[in-house]
Amino acid sequence: MVVTRQTCNCAVTLSVMDVFAAVSDPARREILSALARCDLSAGEVAALFPISRPAVSRHLRVLREAGLVRDELVGRRRVYRLDVDGLAPFTAWLTTLTGSAASASGGWRGRLDALETEVRRARRERRSASRQTQKESA
Repeated sequence: MVVTRQTCNCAVTLSVMDVFAAVSDPARREILSALARCDLSAGEVAALFPISRPAVSRHLRVLREAGLVRDELVGRRRVYRLDVDGLAPFTAWLTTLTGSAASASGGWRGRLDALETEVRRARRERRSASRQTQKESA
């Protein structure tokens, strides 16, 4: 039986879903961030994480299959680089969400800044609550 890739009956194609799936893992997001700074060999990527090399290899394979990274054999080393063209379907889909209402309220930049502020506030409150609990139990 041959399975072919089909698009959904909606505006999001499977290639966009592949990108979502690929970036859903924190380790893969960190790999993308590292590759945004410079090209790295598989060993150099593995050295950044406290997980096994086979696990890093699987993460790199997922990113490669989603079209987010490219690899090149250089001598005995496999060098990975970020492929920003792989983000094109994802950014095109995001653009459909950012209509005039989003741009009027500051767009994604404003939303991400607000999210960062909220995350920092929540962390601060957690630390404060943790300190309070430690004082009470002492």
